[in-house]
Amino acid sequence: MAEVNEPLHKGVDTENNGGVSSGAGILSAIDSPSDLRLLPEERLPQVCADIRRFLINSLAKNPGHFASSMGTVELTVALHYVFNTPYDRIVWDVGHQAYGHKLLTGRRDNFHTNRKLNGLSGFPNPDESEYDTFMAGHASNSISAALGMAVATEMNADEPRRNVVAVIGDASISGGLAFEGMNNAANTPNNLLIILNDNDMSIDANVGSLHSYLAHITTSKGYNDFRNNTFRALKKMGLVSDRHRGPIMRFNNSLKSLLSHEQNLFEGLNIRYFGPIDGHDVSAIVKVLRDIKDMTGPKILHIKTIKGKGFEAAEQNPAIWHAPGKFNPVTGEQVCTPADGKRPPKFQDVFGETLLELAHSNKRIVGITAGMLSGTSMSIVKEAMPGRVFDVGISEEHAVTFAGGLAKEGMRPFVAIYSSFLQRAYDQIIHDVAIARLPVTFCIDRAGLVGEDGVTHQGAFDIAYLRTVPGMIVAAPRDEMMLRNLMFTAQASDCGPFAIRYPRGCGFNIEWRNDFRLMEIGKGEKLRHGTDVAIISTGTICSEVKKAIEQVEKQGVSVAHFDMTFIKPIDMGIISEVIDLGCPVVTVEDGTVVGGLGSAVADIFAEKDHEVMLRRIGIPDQFVAQGSVAELRRLCGLDSESIADVIMECAASPLAHDCLKTAESQTSVK
Repeated sequence: MAEVNEPLHKGVDTENNGGVSSGAGILSAIDSPSDLRLLPEERLPQVCADIRRFLINSLAKNPGHFASSMGTVELTVALHYVFNTPYDRIVWDVGHQAYGHKLLTGRRDNFHTNRKLNGLSGFPNPDESEYDTFMAGHASNSISAALGMAVATEMNADEPRRNVVAVIGDASISGGLAFEGMNNAANTPNNLLIILNDNDMSIDANVGSLHSYLAHITTSKGYNDFRNNTFRALKKMGLVSDRHRGPIMRFNNSLKSLLSHEQNLFEGLNIRYFGPIDGHDVSAIVKVLRDIKDMTGPKILHIKTIKGKGFEAAEQNPAIWHAPGKFNPVTGEQVCTPADGKRPPKFQDVFGETLLELAHSNKRIVGITAGMLSGTSMSIVKEAMPGRVFDVGISEEHAVTFAGGLAKEGMRPFVAIYSSFLQRAYDQIIHDVAIARLPVTFCIDRAGLVGEDGVTHQGAFDIAYLRTVPGMIVAAPRDEMMLRNLMFTAQASDCGPFAIRYPRGCGFNIEWRNDFRLMEIGKGEKLRHGTDVAIISTGTICSEVKKAIEQVEKQGVSVAHFDMTFIKPIDMGIISEVIDLGCPVVTVEDGTVVGGLGSAVADIFAEKDHEVMLRRIGIPDQFVAQGSVAELRRLCGLDSESIADVIMECAASPLAHDCLKTAESQTSVK
């Protein structure tokens, strides 16, 4: 096992914008993979050590996804050393593990901008580098994307042969899309190489039978060499051909299963299997990649790695060190704000504690999450009631349909999934829950702008994509107490599917454990009287609206403020009251401006043939990159100052009482 023995968590130079000093090690001389390929193979372990030092010292000050990238250093170096990237394609699944890839592909000196506004994306992004071959951020897509590329190279007759590699983790490969890709790979002419990075972890511990299977699967190197050499010899003699390779492989796989008393799932799909091998022996990985890269047909290389490799604290607690925040690079101590009881809790923790309370009193309540027990705080219920929480792994579609089955037999499932991940299960929401009006409660975490995780993770679209589903209740609490009341209402009402969206991060109230109150579905609330401008907001962005109103009222503008807790069904009483005011209307939401609350209000005004100035404030009709939530709110016009500017414009506009205007086009809506 090729390793550098010097401890990687000892102190090193941490200047140079959060990285290592420009003169530290071989890494400082590698500006592209072509530089890496000039090195003799015996220098590769030192490159791996340099990458780990860089990551430790950079991520200690500029937080990101730590443990995953630490675990794939040797694999990353070997891939760029053996393959002619970017001509050869590497497709990363999810992308948590691709920081080393960024360092080797010309982004070392800019890595201090990782996950920052106008800086590097935290995930592979083709807009950022030609080495990032496909968008990453959501799990299980790499095999399908890479297969498409591999088939295209065959159709294009690329010369020299273009190799395509998909890198996928043991958690991601359990997703349905990955199996669909493998199934197609086995029946389509291609030379795809799938690398399975098996570290026994996703964010939380892996679940499911596939994980257990991967933990025990073995294969014989001698057998694989014998089989490959035999096939080549028979092919050279004209006794077999690639056309008849499939039946021969199936016979060989059956013989191997008989002799070894093991079955190989991948070879059952006619995908050549190699491994498992030590994923931290860079020389061994290089050798195997060289041996198999020119083989024809789909193949899979199984490597075993340790998440957090090279940093003891991360190796011992990989779930905590998935994205640990700031930490001491020498001691491994995480830099945290002390829990002194004076800070409001995270919304996810309010959800977890509240669901536990409700589950104690309602025996039909069960919890479901898709590989995010700790990320959604469903872990709070799991610890207290392990038999009533189901972590289905990275399988959002299954999570929703599974919930539908539970609900059909009388249970009251609460499904906690991030907004951007719930998109994956849209068909299941409609087909398997909504049509049958099943009482499934969708608790949509990370709704709205989430910040540094960037374009693939912003929870922009849930209001718009759920508002179109017949019978779906869509609600957004403005604070922790309302979240609790909505959850209580969802489990106590016979109302079909119920969606509750709430943001990432902390709430507003230290004292948040209110007594539960049954809410009237479809009923909003008037928070402030006013005559010059009427604001309709939904969700926690209400706090920014309140600050904006305080600013403009100092300048003599009277603002009415309505909280539209339920986007669907919408409170027609509030709409009628706003129409009667006869003043400009501003809608504010932490979601896409297209199809959201503002669109709902505009539709009603148009149906009623009511002409009034309407300004819609929300996430604009574009994809929003990474940055802090505060920065992104300013960028999207969702901060209090920007909202105040819109209010002042509406109050002063000569068009205020003439016609209905939209935020983008200022055209009449009828």
